[in-house]
Amino acid sequence: MKKLVSSTIIALGALATALPAMAQELTFWSWRQEDKAQYEKFIDVFEAKNPGITVKFETFEATNYNTILSTALAGGSGPDLMFARAYGGLENVANAGYLLPLDKTNVPALEKFAPAAVAAETVRSSKITYAVPFASQTMLVIYNKDIFDKNGLKEPETFDELVKASEKLKAAGIMPFGNGTATAWQNEVMVGGIASTVMGRGFYDDLMAGKADFTDKRYIEALTKLKEITKYFPDGFIGLDYASSQQLFASGMAGMFVGGSYELSNFKKQNPGIKMGIFAMPGLKAGDEKLVAQYFDGGYAVNAKTTKKEAALKLVNFLASQEFGQMFADDLNNISAVPGVNFKDPLLGEVAELNKHSIPYIMLVHFRYGEPSGSVLLQGEIQKLFGGKATPEEVGKNLTTGLAAWYAPFKK
Repeated sequence: MKKLVSSTIIALGALATALPAMAQELTFWSWRQEDKAQYEKFIDVFEAKNPGITVKFETFEATNYNTILSTALAGGSGPDLMFARAYGGLENVANAGYLLPLDKTNVPALEKFAPAAVAAETVRSSKITYAVPFASQTMLVIYNKDIFDKNGLKEPETFDELVKASEKLKAAGIMPFGNGTATAWQNEVMVGGIASTVMGRGFYDDLMAGKADFTDKRYIEALTKLKEITKYFPDGFIGLDYASSQQLFASGMAGMFVGGSYELSNFKKQNPGIKMGIFAMPGLKAGDEKLVAQYFDGGYAVNAKTTKKEAALKLVNFLASQEFGQMFADDLNNISAVPGVNFKDPLLGEVAELNKHSIPYIMLVHFRYGEPSGSVLLQGEIQKLFGGKATPEEVGKNLTTGLAAWYAPFKK
């Protein structure tokens, strides 16, 4: 009897010890409310591969996400894993000590990611990476193929050809572009999608080398052409918000839309029958390199204070895997940052090709690290440009002067 009791106690003790490991729930926070259903499918795959680990996926409104996350982390009640912003947005959270450093020892797949993708989730001063990059976004021009075909149009090879195509659409009673800029961040999108080719790779390289600033004639010329093309935006576009702009294109009222590659999925959801094409903004001459503006959209990070570190790392390694990257591309119709992913959607394949001729989405990638933020400055200045309250030269000067408050190369 003593042996039986002793054996029972040992067995119960072993079971009690094993139970926590068998039933761990991870909390995972995101700002991507529109993707919740797909992520729950991804999580089902992970849970099937990792019995005993469950994941509670919670989403929050995007504009308030940073505040909600930072408040929770500061109070010690943050999630085990989270979507983290990239570039300057990452550093704000990482430098506060809230995130677990990631490298090839705890996430081996990170070593295979593109250097630019990893850099987006790495603190510049320490060179420590804190998140697994999840998506690449590209600023380009999307067009309605049926509208182009009906009006005998093809993808333009020069800026003048784009103007002629816009004139033809306008004469046919079709809005050439559906864009509006009442939603502030859309002003920055217009610069990335329209002005990148005209400013050129040489300007970008000189800017990064400290040999140029935003008063450079190449940048001013790009802003001048940007202002010119708004002639083909909807009447009153300065007061037209983002959602209304999307509807103009998705409904077939507009032939083109300047936006990010993320719009391809949005438009398909709004109008499953729409046929779309994409192109990089053409240059002033046919031989000019056509450029798109590219950035990495965020990453998956682990709470430095999680009590479930082993389980959390299993999930983040799954999110870094090619298996997950393929599901991400297929189900979300988006460009996964995971290397080796094949894009079944032909448009995504075209985006990947356009990315071979890209420059970074300048303000987000390089100028959101101090105050005032380059993005906030640019968005306000472009709205003034569009409203006739500032010239391209004044915009360039105001950007340079504003950033000189914290960006050393501009402190002259």
